[in-house]
Amino acid sequence: MHTTMFRPSQLAHTFSIVARDEQTGDLGVAVQSHWFAVGRLVCWAEAGVGAVATQAMVQVSYGPLGLERMRRGFSAPETLADLLAADEGRELRQVAMVDAQGRVAAHTGAQCIAEAGHEIGPGFSVQANIMANSQVWPAMAHAFRQAQGDLAERLLCALEAAQEAGGDLRGKQSAALLVVSGERTPEPWAGVRVELRVEDHPEPLVELRRLLRLHQAYEHMNQGDALLGEKRTEEALAEYRRAAQMAPDIPELPFWHAVTLADLGRLEEALPIFRDVFARDPNLALLLQRLPASGLLHADAQTIARILEAA
Repeated sequence: MHTTMFRPSQLAHTFSIVARDEQTGDLGVAVQSHWFAVGRLVCWAEAGVGAVATQAMVQVSYGPLGLERMRRGFSAPETLADLLAADEGRELRQVAMVDAQGRVAAHTGAQCIAEAGHEIGPGFSVQANIMANSQVWPAMAHAFRQAQGDLAERLLCALEAAQEAGGDLRGKQSAALLVVSGERTPEPWAGVRVELRVEDHPEPLVELRRLLRLHQAYEHMNQGDALLGEKRTEEALAEYRRAAQMAPDIPELPFWHAVTLADLGRLEEALPIFRDVFARDPNLALLLQRLPASGLLHADAQTIARILEAA
């Protein structure tokens, strides 16, 4: 790897975390930086393989090459040691990896800009450079250990703790969150649990938390669809209600709840919901009229007319 010249796109001075959830086996990486679109450079993960954060004077190849080696059975410590040995610019790098067995490795080069350092814990590593102070990465580690919830929530709590402790000396601009399954899958897309990026925002972690909540809301919708397919109707409807409650500003979520009720013949329950969503977004009334032709609503013209009149 050549290290004599660096382009601006190779800079990713930042704070990040890689981790494996010991309960589920899920693997994840999360990052914030005062740099545009930091997730594209820093965050790498593959279901059932591992997660990598590559930053500072970033060598992006640590991501794909690290995953390739871990996919072949090398541990995270073995993988990182091999890549560092081949890199003449290793003292400018900051890299962390976790594999599917929860083995962790991290490296902070001697030439990373202060304040810089990392902390390894059970199944995770936090790392940071150009921080406002040396308390940032210990704060991340403590927050991750104490946080409740799924892996995405815990990763985000660690980032928020880093920002609260002082964060990037230069400020904030972008953030990213990537979580994958701990189980390998022949379809790479099927193993992605969460993949969110904030490319440019005055409060990237605030925005990332908003996006995570939206992601969770839509996951409840997806779960509702799956339950409906299994004819577990009441459970499906409960998931739809939960989704709408989590994202009250999005009228399309309760719209599909109402469509499901109407399709089940529970029109009286559906009408108040239709009334609300049509008032907030009249285009959904037009969408309703197109659904029977696509087989997504089994309703005759009289039923459609009644819905529109009531709403």
